[in-house]
Amino acid sequence: MEVTNRIENKLLNRVEISFRWQHLGMATPSRKEVMDLVRTLEPGSNPDCIVVKDCNTRFGQPLTTGMAYIYNDQDAMNVEPEYIHKRHEQFWTPKAPESEESSEGGDE
Repeated sequence: MEVTNRIENKLLNRVEISFRWQHLGMATPSRKEVMDLVRTLEPGSNPDCIVVKDCNTRFGQPLTTGMAYIYNDQDAMNVEPEYIHKRHEQFWTPKAPESEESSEGGDE
């Protein structure tokens, strides 16, 4: 994978990466494979805070281009539309359900 452009967007608390991936002799990479490779490009990034957008493969060519956003935390990801969250939630680690004890009440 070749990074064609890397921008640190401090206003949105994210790193924006444009990439080109020439996958000779391989099938078109899945979104999960792209996310894993982007994670290696930015050491220390949280895999639950990576969003892949505009991922396009050229017809008849083993070339995929796209954009990846690496957010600093989950709160910064609120700028993304809901459909992007739904598209990526299968790749993120599942969140623990809130316990019922905390919602019932307290001292008696």
